[in-house]
Amino acid sequence: MERIGVFLCHCSLKAAGDIKVQQVIQSISRYDRVAYVIPYEDMCISSELELVRDAIKEKRLDGIVLTSCSPSLHLECFRNVIVSEGLSTYQLEVAGLKEGGDWNLTEVEATQRMIQTIKASIDRLQHQSHVSPSYIPITKRALVIGGGIAGIQTALDIADGGYEVLLVEKTSSIGGHMIQYSEVFPTLDCPQCIETPKMVECWQNPNIETLAYSEVEEISGEIGNFTVKIRKKASYVDWTKCNGCGLCIQKCLTQVPADYDRLPFGHRKAIYIPFAQAVPNKPIIDREHCGYFTTGTCQVCSKICPREAVDYSQKDTFIDINVGAIILATGFELMSKKEISEYDDDLDIIDGIQFERLLSPGGPTAGEVLRPSDGKTPREVVFISCVGSRDPEHFYPYCSKVCCMYLAKMAMLYKHAVPDGQAYIFYIDIRSTGKGYEEFIQRAVEEDHVVYLRGRVSRLFRENDKIKVYGVDTLSGRTIVIDADLVVLGMAMVPSLKGTELIKKLNLKTDKFGFLSESHFKMRPMESLKPGIFIAGTSQSPKDIPDTVAQASAAASKVLILFAQEMVIQEYA
Repeated sequence: MERIGVFLCHCSLKAAGDIKVQQVIQSISRYDRVAYVIPYEDMCISSELELVRDAIKEKRLDGIVLTSCSPSLHLECFRNVIVSEGLSTYQLEVAGLKEGGDWNLTEVEATQRMIQTIKASIDRLQHQSHVSPSYIPITKRALVIGGGIAGIQTALDIADGGYEVLLVEKTSSIGGHMIQYSEVFPTLDCPQCIETPKMVECWQNPNIETLAYSEVEEISGEIGNFTVKIRKKASYVDWTKCNGCGLCIQKCLTQVPADYDRLPFGHRKAIYIPFAQAVPNKPIIDREHCGYFTTGTCQVCSKICPREAVDYSQKDTFIDINVGAIILATGFELMSKKEISEYDDDLDIIDGIQFERLLSPGGPTAGEVLRPSDGKTPREVVFISCVGSRDPEHFYPYCSKVCCMYLAKMAMLYKHAVPDGQAYIFYIDIRSTGKGYEEFIQRAVEEDHVVYLRGRVSRLFRENDKIKVYGVDTLSGRTIVIDADLVVLGMAMVPSLKGTELIKKLNLKTDKFGFLSESHFKMRPMESLKPGIFIAGTSQSPKDIPDTVAQASAAASKVLILFAQEMVIQEYA
């Protein structure tokens, strides 16, 4: 190509940060084979595109470089323009100056980065050969990774559209965190009543194959035709034989703390089902605590099983499967309490999920609120919001979105369980933006007499049988000291650890906190930067249940749109 035109869109210039536009123009004008450089106001509107057409004719341009704030949104529009003027798509390069950029550059740095980006696009254009489209048949089967409410909803929607779905969940039951909760805001519905029917429907749907206690090991390929390697972890129980009678669990001699409940009250056996409503309702053996694996002697569960389902020789197995689309619904975890050095590591300082298990009728105390340290009923409970969130100096600058609401919910439920108790909530400010959320907060204050204290807590430590809470009420300017029986921390939501490891295997882009980066924050929030891989739920950012379900259905709709086609077109040089 001998005559290359460079069109600088003002929208993309602004997106790149503070830059010296004239310096960019002068530098690019002197670059090899550049015949024309001009800035335009908004390249994507029709009147400006007409000017591009005119420039191609008048300047006899045989190569075009356009800068854009979002190439993924505008590429087809730009291609249509140059094709209409007799050029081919391989004679166009679109330089993305916003996507994946660093917003904290100085004016000099931003200007140099823009110049380098545009020059790189010019170099690619000069070395382009003819691009031949490749038509790839679409494998009309979807893989959903993660069996929480986002993964379940996505799988059901795609299956209801008539396509096969493979749902992979790393634990032995689908359900995710939602099934652990006591009640959900703002309606105070029982989450088991809401989610369990969906779990059962997912398990029984003929279009869905659910692989619990499994993990994705490798993914290769591209949109329309991915090859996935899945590891099915050894449960040491043949689920095809097991009928879930539970006799093995009853007779097991080994009892260990229940990681599902996260509390000293909760215990489980070495062979166990994580919770009563588990789907599938089949046990697995914890080989780290099982007497057979630790001593080589105990075989009680094997001997007692009427269906001979226990199999100590079971090994991990691997399967390969082809899918046309992948949905990542890998979920979240809470930041560890141990990261907060100002707070003592104390049994009576717990996180939100631990308190949910105390409140839950299916939890280790059957819904009775008891102190983990001594089993007594706490009369004064302090809830602390934004622990790790909105703290750019030490931890995470982002808001975890749900803490204000779930702390209010838990304070209300505590008051329902202990009417003569007192609940305090320390907060920075209250963010209650969902439908019925603000009214829910008002209900907590007016009906349940929850005391809100605007300010941060500086220290938590044990003093005799109390937890000393030192804080401040910025509205009154008073220092606050509360002798609490129990403290509940609204910890920051962070991406699931396994999800982060999987994202590294997929070579997908995340933000600096590990949440998945979307193709376009506003216009394509369900699409990752890799075509054919979609995002659902808290793998992208902190969300409440309604937003998670909504995004899950939206991701499913993207897959259904893809599967409505017979071929996907890829271009190769």
